[in-house]
Amino acid sequence: MNKVRRFWLLTLAAALAIALTIGLGRWQLSRAAEKEALAAAMASRSSQPPLSGLELAAHSHRPEVLYRQVLLNGRWLTESTVFLDNRQMNAKPGLFVVTPLALTDSPAVVLVQRGWVQRNFLDRSSLPALDTPPGTVTVSGRIAPPPSKLYELGDQQSGRIRQNLDMAAFAEESGLSLLPVSVQEVGARADGLQRDWLQPATGVDKHYGYAAQWFGLSGLFAILYVWFQIVKKFKTRR
Repeated sequence: MNKVRRFWLLTLAAALAIALTIGLGRWQLSRAAEKEALAAAMASRSSQPPLSGLELAAHSHRPEVLYRQVLLNGRWLTESTVFLDNRQMNAKPGLFVVTPLALTDSPAVVLVQRGWVQRNFLDRSSLPALDTPPGTVTVSGRIAPPPSKLYELGDQQSGRIRQNLDMAAFAEESGLSLLPVSVQEVGARADGLQRDWLQPATGVDKHYGYAAQWFGLSGLFAILYVWFQIVKKFKTRR
């Protein structure tokens, strides 16, 4: 391969590498902008007046209700309570308590993530005692995605204690008319459950870090090209 062809091939390779890494850096910046817009939307929604049960039932299919506050009146369906295993709160493993709430101003039922409770590790089949008031209760909370799914071995989708909860499968299992959203209860721990929920993470800093890495790599390609193809050859000729 002659020197001229080699020079142009290296120039093309360097240009492609620089263009690719700059493009990836710009893509990470666009992802960061999207996450910042999402964080702003979440903050705006959480500051809006709470939805009633009737409003929640009417608008639960709309994505813009996510992270809105709610103030619900209803009755706990304690017989359908499930406990999600291996869930942490304040770095302690235990159980998430999830109970359906039958709304008083709507025929619908909403799944409520009530809080966290310590598990009996000596007898893993025992259920923790819960202070669940009968009759009509008022639940303050925010609309949230369903509990995250953890890796599980085998089929652990049934029983009072289970690893994960699929809302569609649970609706069919329980026969309840569940809304397609979940509510995280907030407020005082009168029932003994902890509710120190983690705030949703947008990961904006991660995208800015990746963008800096891609731009840095692009700069490195440019410096190496200039050094070996221009500066070094110039010094050799002298």
